[in-house]
Amino acid sequence: MSPVGDIVTAVLLLLGALFCLVGALGVVRLPDLPARLQAATKPQTLGLLLILIGTAVRLEFESAVTLVLVIFFQVLTAPVISQIIGRSAYRTGTLRRSELVIDELAERMSEDEDAGAGGGAAGDRGRTTGS
Repeated sequence: MSPVGDIVTAVLLLLGALFCLVGALGVVRLPDLPARLQAATKPQTLGLLLILIGTAVRLEFESAVTLVLVIFFQVLTAPVISQIIGRSAYRTGTLRRSELVIDELAERMSEDEDAGAGGGAAGDRGRTTGS
């Protein structure tokens, strides 16, 4: 491999490791769940992407394609997992709702509870609109 490729790989790997370190420090040091979720997803994902790209630069094309698939699935699943964890914490009461600046989920949860009290989805089927 050329010296330029070695330098690019080294820079990508070091930047990736730095982002992972910052993300790990954020998970340990930040005070509440939403902030920790941000630290666990954004810098960690970017750090992993940089490390995988740095590794892909050094590999043959066939192996690099596998790493691109890993990158794709990481970018696809990390925000979904973060959303699920945040919503679970909200619903179980682990998250302090008084500290939220904007609480968009409270309205949705009250709508869900109202629909559940009215018979749920089966109760909504018999209703007609427009009358």
